[in-house]
Amino acid sequence: MRIPAFLTVVILLLTTSVSCIREESFENTPQGNFEALWQMMDERYCFFEYKHQEYGLDWDEVYSRYASLITSDMPSKGLFEVLGNMLAELRDGHVNLYSNYDVARYWKWYEDYPANFNDSIIRNYLGTDYKIAGGCKYTILDDNIAYVRYASFASGIGNGNLSDMLNELAFCNGLILDVRDNGGGMLTNAQRLAARFTNEEVATSYMCHKTGKGHSDFSSPEAVKITPSDGIRWQKPVALLTNRSSYSATNDFVNAMRQFPLVTVIGDRTGGGSGMPFSSELPNGWAVRFSACPTYGPDMEPLEFGISPDIRVDMTSEDMARGLDTIIEVARKRLGGR
Repeated sequence: MRIPAFLTVVILLLTTSVSCIREESFENTPQGNFEALWQMMDERYCFFEYKHQEYGLDWDEVYSRYASLITSDMPSKGLFEVLGNMLAELRDGHVNLYSNYDVARYWKWYEDYPANFNDSIIRNYLGTDYKIAGGCKYTILDDNIAYVRYASFASGIGNGNLSDMLNELAFCNGLILDVRDNGGGMLTNAQRLAARFTNEEVATSYMCHKTGKGHSDFSSPEAVKITPSDGIRWQKPVALLTNRSSYSATNDFVNAMRQFPLVTVIGDRTGGGSGMPFSSELPNGWAVRFSACPTYGPDMEPLEFGISPDIRVDMTSEDMARGLDTIIEVARKRLGGR
């Protein structure tokens, strides 16, 4: 691996979610594709040491166990299943294998937890006359609390959108910012929004880059800073709503927002996904995505498995039967509403 070329690609990852790299040559056989995938991950995946500490992941043991399942005459779909299961050992939602007929993925980071979100109930709060600013939908609740829903950071939002929206909401007593079920998207959108909630530059996280093939070969941490926007900035309390499906760029957004004094995170732990995704290809043409650059919190704490809220709240069946969102209601009380 030529380190200068790799570092150039990593820099590009700050503005794009996926890039491609070249791998060593392997035969386009079941064994060759297996070896190519295992080695690719062994040399470039960024969380081996952390996941060994957390749940005892042993990548060499994984090799031995799955290599025994590979046969020279196994069908393509059988190989895809074995390789997908091997990748699932990493417990990482940013790790995927793509074929023409399926995508191997790990979704247990949210599947084994309460949903803590109901889109039909959200409509009770937004109504039908809500306003739209880029990727945000927003309204003012009847207790003068602003409610802003950002469903995906893949949906862009510009500085003009943000200034107009915050100006519309300026007389409200507080703001609920709902990023539940936001699976991520463009980090630049998340950072642009976060910049509206701080009055000073804050180092909210640190990123390392892979510098070699060893599991511990990383650069020194580099600070990721949020700089205050030149536009309208929110100066009142904020309730940031999260659940297990708040993932990837949303996990980074929550980490940034929790550093600001007027922000309270309410709901469930986020889903995690703090590794910058990277992509490559197997000899048979299947695409592979994986986490290559780890991101840490301001105290260098790992963020890969999520961020705990300041106030832990689950939606209750009683509230849902009444058309109420328990997490929103707690947030309204926190902000001086109901």
